[in-house]
Amino acid sequence: MNKKTLSIVAAILTIAGGTAAVAAELPTYEANGFPVSPMQVRVLGAAHVEQQVAAPTTVASAHQAKVLSPRKVKTADVTTGAAR
Repeated sequence: MNKKTLSIVAAILTIAGGTAAVAAELPTYEANGFPVSPMQVRVLGAAHVEQQVAAPTTVASAHQAKVLSPRKVKTADVTTGAAR
């Protein structure tokens, strides 16, 4: 690939990553337990509207938890010095 193509790809990835981070930070609202958009809140009024609690983003599957947990590994016994 030439230099121009690499710079275009880098720019696209930067823009995509930046918009994903911004979208993740927008607040979400609920009215009587149902999700509503900020536009719906403006049109219908703000009675009984609360900001939704953010869901945890670091939920690991059972396999991920097993891989990431510390392992009990028995290492080889090493003899040094005159005991060889």
